[in-house]
Amino acid sequence: MGRFQKFTLLLFIVSASLTGLGFCYSIVNGPTNATVLAGSEARFNCTVMKGWVILIWLFKANPVLTVISSQGPIETSGRFTSQNYTNNDEFTSELIIHNTQLNDSGKIECSIQQAGESSFAFLSVQVNGSLFIKNSTLTVKENETLEIVCEALGWAPAPDITWMTNDSLIDKSRYVTQQSQGSNDLHNALSVLTLTPTDTEILTCLADIEALPRPQNATITVFFVNSTLGSTYESEARKISTTKKTDGRAEKRQRNGSENEGYIPEEPQHTERIPGIVSPPPMSTKFIVRDADLQTSSVLKGQPQRRNDHPVSPKKIRNVTHV
Repeated sequence: MGRFQKFTLLLFIVSASLTGLGFCYSIVNGPTNATVLAGSEARFNCTVMKGWVILIWLFKANPVLTVISSQGPIETSGRFTSQNYTNNDEFTSELIIHNTQLNDSGKIECSIQQAGESSFAFLSVQVNGSLFIKNSTLTVKENETLEIVCEALGWAPAPDITWMTNDSLIDKSRYVTQQSQGSNDLHNALSVLTLTPTDTEILTCLADIEALPRPQNATITVFFVNSTLGSTYESEARKISTTKKTDGRAEKRQRNGSENEGYIPEEPQHTERIPGIVSPPPMSTKFIVRDADLQTSSVLKGQPQRRNDHPVSPKKIRNVTHV
């Protein structure tokens, strides 16, 4: 005979003996329904009156944990453990189910082996899937209509989808949500929001199931571009570009002119170097004196004589520089 069968037989023997001795006690508060996320713990409480002898926890009609008043809890699996509390004439046994899975959903029962003295509740295990919007930002122009798609994958059960804009709920008539069956008893949901923005908006898609403390969310920012302001900006930009081109052509014509503005006067008072123009070599002036005019006196010899030379008028030259 297996260990589990021996354990079950022992329970029935103890129960029968207790009934024969006339023990009578009742369940004060039985377990209540619990909804948890997959991977977390589920806890159920069962409170009985003083005088109890044996308390059995059943999971989907199978005993998973037994508590005997004289010995304490008898645990046969690491997934099912218990904690005990005593308050005056009442005793409370708390069943803890560890690492719950989707297929753990089902009936949980507390029994004290008395006729009609059992209480049950239901465990619901849910799966929090993924949620996303394809783009994180979008740009829209005036009078442009958008369709924003929010997708939820791998949920159990299928989540409820709602939309918000700038922290305000969007009317359900503005979006359509479809649900579909996925693999491994999971569900998917696809929600499409249709809108024509008139200003920049932050849109939020929310997916909710009972086990979540708060809805999961995905957001997208839609930037609104006013077409009138955009057109004005483009027009001003074109004007600036045209002005620059016109000024450039005028400057080019001025640089390519045929008239020489760098004329140098015949007898300048000051000689200055003009950047970019090579100065002509210095011009020499030659004086011619006839021999007949050179007369000296023996008396005045050795004394400087005042020369009465007259220079030959040099040619006047006009310097013209061609660029």
